[in-house]
Amino acid sequence: MITEVQWSELQRDPKQVARLADEGDVRVRRRDGAALLLTREDRTQGQAEGAIAAARALRNVLMHLPTDIAAAALLDEFPWVDQLPESEQTLFVKEFARSFQASAELGEWSLVHRTVREWRNTAHIYSDPQLVEQLTAPIDTDFGPVPEPEVD
Repeated sequence: MITEVQWSELQRDPKQVARLADEGDVRVRRRDGAALLLTREDRTQGQAEGAIAAARALRNVLMHLPTDIAAAALLDEFPWVDQLPESEQTLFVKEFARSFQASAELGEWSLVHRTVREWRNTAHIYSDPQLVEQLTAPIDTDFGPVPEPEVD
């Protein structure tokens, strides 16, 4: 439950707002900026530890399942996974599990978002056979090794 107070209430009676925060999160509305969220540190710590435990458990479950079953489990949430070749599905499952755990431990969920976005883009490429052929075809001209950059 989130209780809302105005910035002026926090300034006028901080002890009352602190009592509200003991009961649950408090959203502090401000006229000149985005609202602030006041929460107890122990509550946030518990949420973080719970997320880490869930991430580790999910990673372990995915790593111990046969790849086809793990991919099928993720297919419900990410239907584009079936566009990936089986070997790529295996890599997606591993990378998803690792990014999920890393995100939980770092508290930075954009890692999972980036992993999903990159694999969805990869699935998009595999869904177009002409594009796959074009991107995997040998290159006719080789311009040789790339020289080291010049240092000024």
